[in-house]
Amino acid sequence: MQAGATAQHQPVISVTENAVHHIRELLRQEEAGAGKFLRVYVEGGGCSGMKYGLVFDERRGDDLELEFYGLTVLVDPFSANYLQGARIDYVDALNDSGLKIYNPNARETCGCGKSFQA
Repeated sequence: MQAGATAQHQPVISVTENAVHHIRELLRQEEAGAGKFLRVYVEGGGCSGMKYGLVFDERRGDDLELEFYGLTVLVDPFSANYLQGARIDYVDALNDSGLKIYNPNARETCGCGKSFQA
């Protein structure tokens, strides 16, 4: 089975091609970005109880590794439980631009788009 895939062979998360292009540009601009990967995680906090995090990081032993359009994305096992089926996209709109996480597991989301209730 592919790393980061479930028994149904679906990856924990998906990342759109548009988001990958944006992330690669951010990595190029990051001074200490060499050898690092995008980590997507969930932790307690935020307006709705849980919040998303995106950071450039190194691999850890228990990470799930996923690849989208040549970009490696890391997800820890705890976060994978909350992110199953989520999609990351890049939105460039007049009032709202940036990476957005669309999570089918979120019962409620905050207006900021960075926190949710599972």
